[in-house]
Amino acid sequence: MLFRPAYQLVQELLAAKRDLTLPRLLRRLDTVELLVLDDIGYIKQSAEEAEVLFTLIAQRYERHSMMITSNLVFSEWERIFKEPMATAAAIDRLVHHSIILEFNAPSYRNGNRRRTDAQAGSGAGANKSGRE
Repeated sequence: MLFRPAYQLVQELLAAKRDLTLPRLLRRLDTVELLVLDDIGYIKQSAEEAEVLFTLIAQRYERHSMMITSNLVFSEWERIFKEPMATAAAIDRLVHHSIILEFNAPSYRNGNRRRTDAQAGSGAGANKSGRE
């Protein structure tokens, strides 16, 4: 298994493309049975970034597993892949043979941050008057 934030892996793919080693990196990633891409679509991507991401998805299609997390529903994925045909092709490859889990719940990270902020505020802010 390999876990990477999507932006980080996209940057690695871009660097490999620039250095003419993209096929080698794709072969190395092809040895990983499960590739986890976290927060796909969180950061706006350029057309070149979308291209290498699509290349990765197409390379892994029906060969190895991918797990993807995103806060975007599929109808918003054109923001990732820029072109309607590329978006449809990427989604088609990802959902074929897939299990899709959709969570409609408050963010765990936001809830945890609010609890931490509340605890910090009650401890540190208890004596705001400056009196002891």
